[in-house]
Amino acid sequence: MAQGRLSVVVTRRLPPEVETRLKELFDVTLRDPDTLMSREELAAAMRDCDVLVPSISDRIDAGLIGQAGTRLKLIANYGAGVDHIDVATARSRGILVSNTPGVSTEDTADMAIALILALTRRIPEGLAMMQAGEWQGWSPMAFLGGRLAGRRLGILGMGRIGQAVARRARVFGCQVHYHNRRRLRPEVEAELDATWWESLDQMVARMDIVSVNCPHTPSTFHLMNARRLKLMKPSAVIVNTSRGEVIDENALTRGLRAGELAGAALDVHENGRANPRLKELPNVVLLPHMGSATIEGRIEMGERVIINIKTFADGHRPPNLVVPGML
Repeated sequence: MAQGRLSVVVTRRLPPEVETRLKELFDVTLRDPDTLMSREELAAAMRDCDVLVPSISDRIDAGLIGQAGTRLKLIANYGAGVDHIDVATARSRGILVSNTPGVSTEDTADMAIALILALTRRIPEGLAMMQAGEWQGWSPMAFLGGRLAGRRLGILGMGRIGQAVARRARVFGCQVHYHNRRRLRPEVEAELDATWWESLDQMVARMDIVSVNCPHTPSTFHLMNARRLKLMKPSAVIVNTSRGEVIDENALTRGLRAGELAGAALDVHENGRANPRLKELPNVVLLPHMGSATIEGRIEMGERVIINIKTFADGHRPPNLVVPGML
């Protein structure tokens, strides 16, 4: 990379510690106020900078990359998932893409367990009653949920986050099952006390809880479709902290309304916004993509972005380079 300070455009506001360090190292343009950049603004930024730092809310598709000038050489994504970036097109134009894998593993696993507890113990329903001032006192039969101990948890996607969920679930006494593209090594399986299912259909039909922890790829789009959701037990619940596109939300809504599922908890949403029909259901918990939202995680994510940019500026391959075909 040529000598001199790189021109870096950051599409959203980041923790102050991260922004300060970026300003010390690069010629950085920060987003103020913290609003989503329009497509036109993104195109202009990509024509005029050396490095773009987008986040999951920025759709960097082939058309937008085609408008980038020859100056842009690195898209240093602030986050692990890169399904919002056309990595293959970027690489074909000589633009590298990096990400921040592993940073949000523990935070997202914490949130998955929190959502499982919220569903099984009916926490949102109790909270709503208290906030409405309608609670009349304790009753033996009020808000009866179920204990986690002994329940079968089926994890869809046993990568870093799936394994972190499994470790936590074992502490609560859950029986851990999983479906993954590849079976885990025997020693990892033994450590997690996890049972592998080659057939996703057979697994979901026998689980009390299904936790979705796989990335969004063409092969996982609507992986939990209407047919598979119907395979689940009427007493089962489903939790999604990965990507909204993995679940067919319209089919999920129909199943919940028909009593074919006991509940659902979603931290991610198929169209980027909460489905209004799901909002109406008392057995649904919806969160605004909070799985990785810890200050420690956000700072660590920013530090990883800085390392990728600084390594690139020094003429080396970014340590978290995303390679097409390896997603």
